[in-house]
Amino acid sequence: MRKLPQRFLPALRASRFGDMYGFIPVDRAPGLWGGYAEYQYLAPDSMVLPVAGDLSPEVATLFNPLGAGIRWGVTVPGTKPGDVVAVLGPGIRGLCAAVAAKQAGAGFVMVTGLGPRDADRLALAPQFGADLVIDVAADDPVAALSKATGGLADVVVDVTAKAPAAFAQAMALARPAGTVVVAGTRGFGSGAPGFSPDLIVVKELRVIGALGVDTAAYRAAVDLLVSGRYPFADLPRRCVRLEDAGDLLATMAGERDGVPPVHGVLTP
Repeated sequence: MRKLPQRFLPALRASRFGDMYGFIPVDRAPGLWGGYAEYQYLAPDSMVLPVAGDLSPEVATLFNPLGAGIRWGVTVPGTKPGDVVAVLGPGIRGLCAAVAAKQAGAGFVMVTGLGPRDADRLALAPQFGADLVIDVAADDPVAALSKATGGLADVVVDVTAKAPAAFAQAMALARPAGTVVVAGTRGFGSGAPGFSPDLIVVKELRVIGALGVDTAAYRAAVDLLVSGRYPFADLPRRCVRLEDAGDLLATMAGERDGVPPVHGVLTP
């Protein structure tokens, strides 16, 4: 067992057990399945990706959310050139989904957020591919998108967290026969206020859940980071050592006062 070389990133998708790294119980041998650990076991079918030497480790950690943005915002829904895409949630994965959609040729990208907590993130979104940003606490996102594009979204990507109302907004924002990717979680047992399942039938929507990321998306993410095409290096971030991980995670989860950073990083 040895440390993974610093200039390689593990493509943490699946092990030979068909499980995802980060979701495998530690009591399954050999127990080193990732998760803020110094060492990690790589299953025989694991993939590792090289990282360019001039990419800082802090920026390189964005391979994960950017890979998610590529898979959830493009690969899973089949986003095509000219598509109208609505991204719900302006956190790091929302910004990454906007980048991915724009890179895929989307004709228009809207990013939504909620209230003062998301204000600074929404302000950043145009630098990451957004053509329109909407605070849903102040404006109706459906009306705003219709006014800007003359219609609704071909693809909706919901990456919100603990935002029950966002699910109904996602369904309302999708055009008839559109695609909704649900990658945000609301918490087991929580409902979806304002959502009517009949809307899926009437609009003939394609609703897809998304969780993991594959090697192809991670490879594309690393290449995009290396290109410097988007200002990922300038994102507001907080870097902490492992002993401060609990405080950082609580801040990112909204369990501490103040606005959390867009990008949180644990350094060795």
